[in-house]
Amino acid sequence: MLEVGTKAPAFELPDQNGVIHSLDQYKGQKVILYFYPKDNTAGCTKQACGFSERYPQIREKGAVVLGVSKDTVASHKKFEEKYGLAFTLLADPERKVIEAYDVWKEKKNYGKVSMGVVRTTYLIDEEGIIIKANDKVKAADDPEKMLNEL
Repeated sequence: MLEVGTKAPAFELPDQNGVIHSLDQYKGQKVILYFYPKDNTAGCTKQACGFSERYPQIREKGAVVLGVSKDTVASHKKFEEKYGLAFTLLADPERKVIEAYDVWKEKKNYGKVSMGVVRTTYLIDEEGIIIKANDKVKAADDPEKMLNEL
């Protein structure tokens, strides 16, 4: 996990509509950048729907939400449409940004060890500095917790 106080790595990734987003375009706003394992899984859906429900309040506080996984643009589009998500999902199938933000880790599941995205949320300030970092994320609680951080 990246340290609080460090500059957030720059990135350019396509969203669920194929539009490229870069961290630079959000200068002057806070960014909740969260990494999650997979579209349409129970925890990831709870977390995404939680952020979507709170998105109006998050915007009122001058922040945006960007969700990142290694799913494809097409997968993100289906996920967005199925749950009516109100924020941007970024596709990182090559894991460039996932690895830059140090969230690709060894995971243990039912005794089996594999590599995967560790659910992690970063809060990035208006100047692109990480001001909060959490890799002990509880999917259902994260959106409310991040809203309170703002």
